[in-house]
Amino acid sequence: MRNYARFIPGEEIEEVEQWRFGAIDTAAQLLAAQVKARAAQADAAQTESALQQSYQAGFTAGLAQGRLQAQAALNVQMQDFLKTQAKEAGDRLAALFASAQQQLEQAEQAMAQDVLALACELARQVLCQELSVNRQAVLPVLHEALGLLGADCKTALVKLNPADLAALGEQIQHDFADIALNLRADPAVQRGGCVVASAGMVVDAGIARRWQHAVASLGLNSAWEVPDEHG
Repeated sequence: MRNYARFIPGEEIEEVEQWRFGAIDTAAQLLAAQVKARAAQADAAQTESALQQSYQAGFTAGLAQGRLQAQAALNVQMQDFLKTQAKEAGDRLAALFASAQQQLEQAEQAMAQDVLALACELARQVLCQELSVNRQAVLPVLHEALGLLGADCKTALVKLNPADLAALGEQIQHDFADIALNLRADPAVQRGGCVVASAGMVVDAGIARRWQHAVASLGLNSAWEVPDEHG
């Protein structure tokens, strides 16, 4: 086997093919494309990572902002709710106070009416007792009734309870000597009262009429109960 220094003899070359640089260029381009693709993938991965981080940061920030907004909205709703509850509680308390005040006033009025009715009943009993023991109780009543007829009255018809007429007839004639009195017994007239008539004018000074007038001035309507006069 020959040793060749720098050249190959022509007879030893069977075929010759012209050298083309296309394969090298293609490999270089392929390598460059691969490098570029890897760089693009790296950039895409970096971009994706940055986008993910940005998305995560935005999501976190948005979630925090949403929580703050939700908390603020909840606080507003709670304040509105508390205000509404406070107003409703205040309205209920005011209505309860007004109702209690009305009931108290009604109770006071009822109590006052009861006390007044009791006082009238006591007054009735005292008056009945006074009429039963004071035989002259009719005198001031007769004097007042005759005074209502006027100073020009010179004659009058006076109806008295038979017991009062029997006990006070002479004294009445004496006390009213300046007036011609026609005294007449009338069982319908209760003791302590009288009925006076003169010139078409009648003054009913009976106990029942005077009692009704007295209690009416107090806002009551209590008829006089005729006491037992058989004693």
